[in-house]
Amino acid sequence: MSRSLVRLSVLDGSQYTAVPGSRLSLDTLSGVTASASIAASQLARAVGDNPLDGADYASGPPADEESVRQARHTEAAPVLAKSLATAAQHLELSATCCQYTASAIIRDLTEHPEHRPDLPELSPAQYAVLEQIAQGGTRRYAPHNRPVRVTAGDGRTIHAKPFGVLEKERLIRVARTSRYVSQDVVVTAAGQLALDFQKPHRSQAPSPAKPPAPRNTGGRKR
Repeated sequence: MSRSLVRLSVLDGSQYTAVPGSRLSLDTLSGVTASASIAASQLARAVGDNPLDGADYASGPPADEESVRQARHTEAAPVLAKSLATAAQHLELSATCCQYTASAIIRDLTEHPEHRPDLPELSPAQYAVLEQIAQGGTRRYAPHNRPVRVTAGDGRTIHAKPFGVLEKERLIRVARTSRYVSQDVVVTAAGQLALDFQKPHRSQAPSPAKPPAPRNTGGRKR
């Protein structure tokens, strides 16, 4: 939720607001913030409704403690299920709105290149790595006390230097998960723009040599 608020604030104060159709993207992103807020509220409610199994006071009657505990869990189960289902629904809606927002921004800037932001010029090697990451399945591994390693979806190793440039320029994003050992790597909206508009020019194949023109020897045909 906090990240979507930051992104919404940045977009709202950027030149993107001058692009025709940008209001729809901003409205969609604000919907992400609203849905994420509802999801967070429902998760917080689930935590509050969850019957925690702590010990009661020593002066309390221990005879009915197990039956009371089971009754509390039975009563809380449908409430928890409803809260978690609502949270999951709004998180799924948030993810869908994020995808729509990113696609709309790329479409708007494609149709109106005069509003396109400045992007770093990528070398052929950097572009190749970005293209490789865009295919999906790229992961960064950071085992404890071992060198960081990045592998593409097909299992090939991605070199650290071009990967570091792409991450520094925010053309890719490493998912900040609780499992730091293995993290997903995805292409950002800026990275997708770089893919669309900085495709390296393929060297054109040389045209086949024309046969030499017949020379006029001035002789007569016999």
